[in-house]
Amino acid sequence: MAKLLIIDDERAIRSTLREILEYENYEVDDIDNGVDGLDLIKKKKYDLVLCDIKMNKMDGMEVLEQALAYSPDLPFIMISGHGTVETAIEASKKGAFDFISKPPDLNRLLITVRNALDRGTLVTETKVLKRKVSKTRDILGSSDNINKIKETIERVAPTEARVLITGANGSGKELVARWLHEKSNRADSPLIEVNCAAIPSELIESELFGHEKGSFTSAVKQRIGKFELANGGTLFLDEIGDMSLSAQAKVLRALQEHKITRVGGEKELEVNVRVLAATNKDLLKEIEDGNFRMDLYHRLNVINIHVPHLRERIEDIPEIAQSFLEDICKDYGMPVKKISDTAMVALQNLPWSGNVRELHNMIERLIILSDKTITEHDVVAFANPGGGTNIGAAQAGGNGNHSSNSTGSINYDNFSNFQDYKDHAEREYIKFKLEKNNWNVSKTADDIDIQRSHLYSKIEKFGLKRTAE
Repeated sequence: MAKLLIIDDERAIRSTLREILEYENYEVDDIDNGVDGLDLIKKKKYDLVLCDIKMNKMDGMEVLEQALAYSPDLPFIMISGHGTVETAIEASKKGAFDFISKPPDLNRLLITVRNALDRGTLVTETKVLKRKVSKTRDILGSSDNINKIKETIERVAPTEARVLITGANGSGKELVARWLHEKSNRADSPLIEVNCAAIPSELIESELFGHEKGSFTSAVKQRIGKFELANGGTLFLDEIGDMSLSAQAKVLRALQEHKITRVGGEKELEVNVRVLAATNKDLLKEIEDGNFRMDLYHRLNVINIHVPHLRERIEDIPEIAQSFLEDICKDYGMPVKKISDTAMVALQNLPWSGNVRELHNMIERLIILSDKTITEHDVVAFANPGGGTNIGAAQAGGNGNHSSNSTGSINYDNFSNFQDYKDHAEREYIKFKLEKNNWNVSKTADDIDIQRSHLYSKIEKFGLKRTAE
């Protein structure tokens, strides 16, 4: 229900407007002067303000200016018994959504209110979407490892040097690549990303270099490849260790000669692309096993940036967790929750097999399932992403007392080694997500940020089956 504020020194006007708007199921407050109206705006969250222009104590235009300085996206509808074109123009210049003369026409009033509320909603949604789509998240942390990465980015980004980014899944390799592009001389040109592990080996060459119409059975029209799309900008080859050997050979040629040829084509196309690559694999081991070309490795590895595991920089966890907490609460449109000091220590003591990505998911889970302050008990209870038993234990326990060898309902003595525990946690997490999404594999893969083919492999590995209803 939208919440509206009426500021007008005429009781009859306030009563009339309130009666009309409450009949339309709006929640309405009213006040007879601008000074108190401003105080209400600062104390409460309103979706729309209707404000008279000529008032005692404070002029309506002044109320408008001060309110928008405090809350720039708050829609204002100005009302006056002395309406002129000049007044309406002045109100619009100062940021008012619209201007209505007294006595207000009922139909026009309701349409204007509805339009103003719709605009306010669109502004909010647009800001959220822009933040999600366009914002490059800061590299958070001040540990020695992270400071070294930031320094390397500052030094390397303005050059044309190719960079190989290594590190475990979820550690933030993509973020490093984005900042290398953002701080480069190519920042105004596109950053094109390719996940080499997500593309079947028979299609990777077409994806990278494009193809001509009729070059193979399903090539019904010409396709522009990622190298061409990234021309003048940056191409980020994620999970390059999973690229087929034949595609590696063509990438090597593109790096050497700055030329590509579309699949099924004969014409050579010049490309001006800076290549960044990332992998979670040991490429030297892959070279020994015959899965990766030595010459391509040396072409890519001009500069190496290794992103450490989250376990190797636990001093950064409070800063990262707080940032995630604020961003997620903002996206959910809720007040920012707090994390107690003991809860933060508990977060630092978790194994974090999924790195920063797992920490993000954990914070989101805590925001949803915890009260205003996230406690150590919440962290312990919800650390296992399996859901059912832990949530029940958390809600039933209440006092936060747990034995030293258990987390919620997990008894660590049941696991002979760390890998057994990780497999258990991974199985329960995937099972929980699948059931939550009614076994929609595509949606679940998107939710947990892995490829659908990988999720199918996990389902088979853990023997997960849909329970008959």
